[in-house]
Amino acid sequence: MQNVTHACFGLSYLLAFLLELARIRWPRPALRIAGLILGGAGLFAHSWFLALHHPSPATAYGALLAVAWVLAVFYLYGSLHHTKRAWAVFVLPLVLALVSLAFALVNTGNDAPVLALDSGKRFWGALHGIFLVLASVGVCVGAIASVMYLVQARRLRMKLNPLGGLKILSLERLEGMNRRAINTAFPFLSVGLLIGLFLLKSDRTPVQEWFSVKVLATLGLWVVFLLLLYLRYAVHLPGRRLALLTIFSLALVVAVLVADHSFAPAGDSP
Repeated sequence: MQNVTHACFGLSYLLAFLLELARIRWPRPALRIAGLILGGAGLFAHSWFLALHHPSPATAYGALLAVAWVLAVFYLYGSLHHTKRAWAVFVLPLVLALVSLAFALVNTGNDAPVLALDSGKRFWGALHGIFLVLASVGVCVGAIASVMYLVQARRLRMKLNPLGGLKILSLERLEGMNRRAINTAFPFLSVGLLIGLFLLKSDRTPVQEWFSVKVLATLGLWVVFLLLLYLRYAVHLPGRRLALLTIFSLALVVAVLVADHSFAPAGDSP
């Protein structure tokens, strides 16, 4: 188990995704069971890898793997709970994308943090990263629900047979999933942003750091969240437009996760 690598869980997730695609075309119990076994094996290897290397969520590498792990749990739980729904084909692509990004950062050396810090700043930097990871998970879940919503809305608009082919949750349930994800993520993002700004101020960070990709993307994501809440509860914007805005916020989440801060702790690469 000491030799578990990205390929162990990345390939498991990929094979599980391919089997789920095949199951849409050929709905066989054997394909479902094989997909769940591979997905579970990937989650186990992913969990062991994180336990072995424990990358800090304050680094881009650690944050990407942490969000991917939570989404992998979300995938496996949803696949077991929604047995007749096309769940994995929407969740696993995002898991694979995040794992691939983390792997790319290792290959290019961009996972290396900037400075080694004292224990206090290491703690607050890690806490800042944890809150951003939790907020990112919320956005990812909201984006997944939004993609499902748009697909299901198109199927209904085109009057496609809802009993055959791709089976998805109802529009009402998907809209509720999106709403709960954003409502839960917003407090985490707000706290993470405040901790990050406090660290920048207390560290007497150079002015250019305040205009870094990490800071600007986090502020932009907070504004988008605020806009989403306003449009949903004050303007009552239609679900399709809210779904598109939620998917757009996913791009900001990726920018937040990939960018590093100078107060990320050192020595977290595998």
